[in-house]
Amino acid sequence: MIDTALIKESGLRRIADKVINSEPVNGDDALAMLSTNDIPGLGMIANHIREKVNGNLTYYGMNINLNYTNICELRCPLCAFSCDDGDPKGYVYSIDDVEKIVREADSIGIDEVHIVGGLNPSLKLDYFTSMIRKIKEINSRIFVVAFTAVEYDYFAKLNGLTLQGVFRELIDAGLGAIPGGGAEIFADDKRNVIAPKKINAGRWLEVMETAHSMGLTTNATMLYNHIETHEDIVDHMSRIRILQDKTGGFKTFVPLQFHDDNTEFKPGRAASTGFDDIRIYSIARIFLHNIPHIKGLWMYLGEKMACILQDFGVDDIGGTYIRERVVHSAGAKTSDYGTEDFLKRMITSAGREPVRAAADYRRIENQ
Repeated sequence: MIDTALIKESGLRRIADKVINSEPVNGDDALAMLSTNDIPGLGMIANHIREKVNGNLTYYGMNINLNYTNICELRCPLCAFSCDDGDPKGYVYSIDDVEKIVREADSIGIDEVHIVGGLNPSLKLDYFTSMIRKIKEINSRIFVVAFTAVEYDYFAKLNGLTLQGVFRELIDAGLGAIPGGGAEIFADDKRNVIAPKKINAGRWLEVMETAHSMGLTTNATMLYNHIETHEDIVDHMSRIRILQDKTGGFKTFVPLQFHDDNTEFKPGRAASTGFDDIRIYSIARIFLHNIPHIKGLWMYLGEKMACILQDFGVDDIGGTYIRERVVHSAGAKTSDYGTEDFLKRMITSAGREPVRAAADYRRIENQ
């Protein structure tokens, strides 16, 4: 319940009244929340929605990251992971490599494989269908979450196919859902600085709408703490909310804190404070009333903040992420692997009930 008498700011009290009456907040409300100093009041509103939608549950996953290549045509300034073809650091996993990695992970009981990589022109669509089929051959119950909207757009162009054709082949191979990467920030002027060769916001949304039309659920992400403004954040969330009203296909929204170590892009902005992070996640939960889950990836946030944010709208802290490379290439200081006990401790220490699940949020009993 929201006790509006405990909320200090009149603007937040008006927002709380909207939430109590199941009225969506607007862009001006979001801007007000982005600058509020009444953090307990903001948390009270966000937690009300969190518990209304997901009760006292917090989800976690037993998964592995499969970053199949770091060779990428885009070479975005914000990316510390990618490299050019011919770079000594470059690599491409063969299907035999994929099999070895997944069999090893399956032996310790994973439920999901999360696949993203660079835009590598040497890899045609049959490589990706073979990869997914091999994973399902190893263990048919492994849930495959694979490829960003940027990758799907590239697959279609490289192979002379429609998006529908690409999705159809990968679904037939065993694709289960789509991660939300590549969204970054939708504002053109900022996107042209941090990721100038990446597909624009309109195309990202088009790819996701096409995926939703074919029965795939997806995540949506937002990269923050670089050169975005508060108005850019509200615009980004607004476009996602509008598409969600149309398709209902987004299952999770994932804010991502920018890490700039080893990147070409240095925004000249101090790292976000704990209050900054709390505002972002709380507003995501309040503004995106039509998306069921808000994920706070512990690898980006750190253990302490992942615990705290469960009282500010977050109901999913991510997974074990064995072999994660992308955020750690950019300087994340967290471990690159979390055990199940570690994840459950982050949840129970916050007073929440841990639920093991893959990206479809179906409860998985411990194997």
